[in-house]
Amino acid sequence: MFSPRGSILENVSSQLQAETVMDDDTARELVLEAAERLFYARGIHAVGMDDLRAEADISLKRIYRLFPSKDAIVGQVLIRLNRSWIQGMIDYGERADSPRDKLLAVYDFLEERFRDNDYRGCMFINSFGELGAAAPLVAEATRHHKESFQRYVTGLVYAANAPASLAPHLVLLAEGAQTTAGIFGDSNPAVQARAAAETLIDAALAPARV
Repeated sequence: MFSPRGSILENVSSQLQAETVMDDDTARELVLEAAERLFYARGIHAVGMDDLRAEADISLKRIYRLFPSKDAIVGQVLIRLNRSWIQGMIDYGERADSPRDKLLAVYDFLEERFRDNDYRGCMFINSFGELGAAAPLVAEATRHHKESFQRYVTGLVYAANAPASLAPHLVLLAEGAQTTAGIFGDSNPAVQARAAAETLIDAALAPARV
């Protein structure tokens, strides 16, 4: 006779056996990948630990052994995302030949990101807007991410021998493009920001008039 209870027990047993084979580093990465997907798609408050368990296919007991709390998972997701986002931008910039083109590659990188069908804006801005001062880890991670981006652009401006005052202008163009693209769901803001950035860069690099 078919026993639903027996099937459930077999599934649970199979999951536990799979988790036993899986090392902690792999399990931790699966949880963070699942959390990033869910937080970005639904928001942090809307995602519960049971949602993470189902998405990562890892038991709650093991998740809590790997992470002391949901807040800790949020913090680790943002740290991980900052690394991959900044590195992706650096890799994109390395394709450019000149310092000027490296600056413009920032907006080319953003345009590529905006073309993703699931783009919903900057996750750091979204998370800070959702939790704000109520979550110090989120606020700290967001500031760190924005400062990392500012330092990167500032370094490119320095390499181009442009005035330091150019950097914050270019950063604000990029930040505005991310927010606008998230709202309207298209890549045009990156194209428009790139055109504005090109005007600013060329003006900054033009020889001073005597």
